[in-house]
Amino acid sequence: MDNSESPRPADRSDAALSAEQLLGGVAKGDEQAFELLYDLVSAPLFGLVQRIVRDPAQSEEVAQEVLVEVWRTAARYRRDRGSALTWILTVGHRRAVDRVRHAQATRDRESRAGAEEYRRPFDEVAEAVTTRWEQRQVRRCMSMLTELQRESLVLTYYRGYTYREAAGLLGSPLGTVKTRLRDGLIRLRDCLGVGA
Repeated sequence: MDNSESPRPADRSDAALSAEQLLGGVAKGDEQAFELLYDLVSAPLFGLVQRIVRDPAQSEEVAQEVLVEVWRTAARYRRDRGSALTWILTVGHRRAVDRVRHAQATRDRESRAGAEEYRRPFDEVAEAVTTRWEQRQVRRCMSMLTELQRESLVLTYYRGYTYREAAGLLGSPLGTVKTRLRDGLIRLRDCLGVGA
């Protein structure tokens, strides 16, 4: 027999057939070549997959998926890119890593979904009431400031003017505006009960 031919059923006893020769036969649809290839590569493939996946049942499943993929895609194997065993183990490695990533993504999704179920629902009414109450408190405390403090705070904090621009609008020196702001903020802090 010429070594370039695919193995025939009578060649089953020839244990010396290489993975490359067997894969060539598999590419042509030779089931006997696939059986021999299976016997040759299943143990190293399973060992590799199990080191990655860890779970024996999942490892068996992944190894079987890889061997089915080898049966379907054997014609894609290129001898110049490496040995047949290396090609099969590379397919196995990729499939095992995909399985681990998929399992991790599933756990992450389930974890997020579970966390969302246990979150207290956002109470829009309570939030609106709290916001209004805080706004009323700020208005009440702002009314207790002097006119100059209030004007300085409104210009710089609510309207976005710089200290220098506020000083120009108020016709006061920059230092005076800064002092009004500092004193006004201290009074607001005390009125609102905010810690220093």
